Amino acid sequence: MKRILVTGGAGFVGSHLCERLLNEGNEIICLDNYFTGSKRNIEHLMDHHYFELVRHDITNPYMAEVDEIYNLACPASPVHYQHNPIKTVKTSVMGAINMLGLAKRVGAKILQASTSEVYGDPAVHPQPESYWGNVNPIGLRSCYDEGKRCAETLFMDYHNQNDVDVKIIRIFNTYGPKMHPQDGRVVSNFIVQALNGDDITIFGNGTQTRSFQYVDDLVEGMHRMMNSRDGFVGPVNIGNPIEFTMLELAKEVIDLTNSNSKITFLPLPQDDPLQRQPNISLAKKELDGWEPKVHLKEGLGHTIKYFDKLLKGI
Repeated sequence: MKRILVTGGAGFVGSHLCERLLNEGNEIICLDNYFTGSKRNIEHLMDHHYFELVRHDITNPYMAEVDEIYNLACPASPVHYQHNPIKTVKTSVMGAINMLGLAKRVGAKILQASTSEVYGDPAVHPQPESYWGNVNPIGLRSCYDEGKRCAETLFMDYHNQNDVDVKIIRIFNTYGPKMHPQDGRVVSNFIVQALNGDDITIFGNGTQTRSFQYVDDLVEGMHRMMNSRDGFVGPVNIGNPIEFTMLELAKEVIDLTNSNSKITFLPLPQDDPLQRQPNISLAKKELDGWEPKVHLKEGLGHTIKYFDKLLKGI
């Protein structure tokens, strides 16, 4: 049994990770300040003897004896991270410093949930880990993009200077049950709009692409990265290399929900990337052949069922 700290553990991805780690027989400390996370996501774990829920903001130090740390705490959708951009930067940077300090003190292995946003609006396609990115440092998205980039720097510096055992993953667009219905991300937006019979709003002309991975595939990639060979730090892309346009996604959601929603178009937000696709050759090589297994149609089906129940109050 390992004692594992999951920051942001009541969030969308964190709650799935906590469940996976508990099922494997570990003791879990779930840390969350509930800015975007919710007790609803982990309420089914509350009676588990080896699950501990702590309300805490990682911009403040936290002390615990743990073997591993998964650092997921940070709002990840534009609606939420732009709501308080200074807080977003603090969470990424000060949170990384606090968690790395804890890892150093107790000798824990620590994984950083970084993001494909470190590539910005990429000039290289698909994006390998060796690509340094094309990021606007003073734009609306920079609080998140640059915060995560700085966190990666801190992780590497703690590794190189203090020999902290770190792992860095870059997460590409992920969807699935327990997403926040108002998080502003395209999959949840389209599904909620379709289920409510509202117009599906596409920003831009709909030809921009994203690569969508189901949350179970991400959790598997995170788990494999944490348990990867000694000395392999990353960063490593964890995402789906299959691209879809926004129009293709909208039409798939309309079909799967049997909705009568119409598609409407709005102006593209500032610095919104036109293409996003991971090169996952490094993940395949270093993470025992990891690659996404859940096809978009199957994953959307699970996600639609979740939102349908949520909107009906079931």
